[in-house]
Amino acid sequence: MAKLKLTKNEQKTQKDALKMYQRYLPTLTLKKQQLQSEIRAIDEKAKSVRAEKKALEEDFEKWISVFGEKDAFKPDMVTVKNIKKGWGNIAGVKIPVYEGADFGRGDYNLYSTPLWIDMAADRMEKALELDLEAEVLD
Repeated sequence: MAKLKLTKNEQKTQKDALKMYQRYLPTLTLKKQQLQSEIRAIDEKAKSVRAEKKALEEDFEKWISVFGEKDAFKPDMVTVKNIKKGWGNIAGVKIPVYEGADFGRGDYNLYSTPLWIDMAADRMEKALELDLEAEVLD
């Protein structure tokens, strides 16, 4: 620790610094508390998104074998067109906020494709959306 000079000028400098710290310290601790509570809330939200994604994957496992049908579900059936991200402000710190995504559906013949394609495409969109939200939360 640096040794302080024992002069009147140094005493005044130290008193001014103490006044400044006493004035701004409550504000800084409040910002710190806000950021910590926001981090905890984001962690909880990320855990819930991952749990929802896991439940969706378990539901997929029940009927995943139908994806193996020849020419039924193509990789370009569901595509991400646009990811909507915004910015939030927590205690003066900019954080990214997930606002949604736009998905595109591939063209397919309603008469020649199986009936489960629409439900599978909806679930694939939901899985992709959960992945994108978890990515933004991380």
